[in-house]
Amino acid sequence: MENRREFLRKSLFGGIALGTAGSVAGLTQSCAGSATENAQPQRVRKGKSVMGLRCDPIPEVRVACIGVSRGHTHLTSIANIEGAKVSVICDLLPEKIASAQKTLKDAGQPEAVVYSGEEDWKKICERDDIDLIINSTPWELHVPIALYAMQHGKHVAIEVPAALSLEDCWALVDTAEQTQRHCMMLENCCYDFFELTTLNMARKGLFGEIYHGEGAYIHDLRSLKHHGYYKMWRLEHSKKHNGDPYPTHGLGPVAQIMNINRGDRFDYLTSMSTNQYGLSLYAEDAFGKDSPEAKATYKLGVMNKTLIRTVNGHTLLVVHDTTSPRPYDRIHKISGTKGYAVKYPEEKIALEPHAHGFLNPEEFKAIMAQYEHPLSKYIGEKAKAVGGHGGMDFIMAWRLIYCLREGLPLDQDVYDAAAWSCITELSETSLNNRSNSVDVPDFTYGDWKNAKPWSVIDMETVFC
Repeated sequence: MENRREFLRKSLFGGIALGTAGSVAGLTQSCAGSATENAQPQRVRKGKSVMGLRCDPIPEVRVACIGVSRGHTHLTSIANIEGAKVSVICDLLPEKIASAQKTLKDAGQPEAVVYSGEEDWKKICERDDIDLIINSTPWELHVPIALYAMQHGKHVAIEVPAALSLEDCWALVDTAEQTQRHCMMLENCCYDFFELTTLNMARKGLFGEIYHGEGAYIHDLRSLKHHGYYKMWRLEHSKKHNGDPYPTHGLGPVAQIMNINRGDRFDYLTSMSTNQYGLSLYAEDAFGKDSPEAKATYKLGVMNKTLIRTVNGHTLLVVHDTTSPRPYDRIHKISGTKGYAVKYPEEKIALEPHAHGFLNPEEFKAIMAQYEHPLSKYIGEKAKAVGGHGGMDFIMAWRLIYCLREGLPLDQDVYDAAAWSCITELSETSLNNRSNSVDVPDFTYGDWKNAKPWSVIDMETVFC
């Protein structure tokens, strides 16, 4: 496979070199912050804005699933959605292809065309009978496939994170704006039931002005990193990088609730990590103290915390820990001037004038029913039946297909993908500079100032 940087350089139209936000947008003088926005390096827009992008409706969305290991849940969802068809599947492992075909058959769909070569994703993107590429490959392939897909007229949905560097985040933005194609990150946690309900509550003003939010990805992956990923790609990243390589599960739902890129945006961040312990200790236990795995150097600290300040003076805390013995936790905390919500270890809500204590079980149940998001109310039961992380994968896929069929803007756009994913590089930059603050680029070129928050669509009004 050709050198990745050379491929990315060639991929943009007219041989335009990929831009960065100066790679690092700049270090601020103080973590105290100010009322003014960070000074942005000048960039020349290479296309036109895709904020609120509407494309021609697609009556039947023809989908290619590239990568059907993690991508199997997306394939399962799409196979059970009216107006969508899985036309092509691609994977390097024959058993994954066989499993995908069985899933399609069980859902009453015809067999898909199969590709199984390492560079066959290019052939898939070049087909003229595909509308949407679902990209569920290892991290390093997220951006090359997405760029190539958009350049060949396809909409693309990318597994998380969408990109690992500022350079790649800008490449996604530039190419989406040049091609006027949708580029969505598949942040499924935005579609979980409690997250959708708290989004609806926030839009209705129950929390008041939301000044702080917290999200996390705390998930013990020590065994999977050493045993469960093709060519050990996730473990290899942990050997080379520190910071937060996987910020979007906790960050995405909170960012939507706090109207990031739609009335507010990330201004700057500061990040700090502990030393690395978990991967080495696991390797010693699993392979022996003298094993190559135990003697390997791992850079990824056990616990990373990144604090982000927004232009409007709000804050977000993002936590990452995948190498310690802790229960799964995405935190999901929302703090406002009128109330508070938290998801883990138990879903709870507190509201004024009695916010010194949580709602009792009966009150909680009643308010959750009253403010259930119309999307989960409309499609939630089928989502739970089909499955996929408790149903949130299906809700996400259903909503994506619905928007493409109706010619509507997507709930997440390329600016969200870039803003949420750039935390990976910026957190590492900050902690490598003794946690000095680092500016976050404005991927919207100022469009965030006039963009409206994602609306809560009344699905019952639409369909009934």
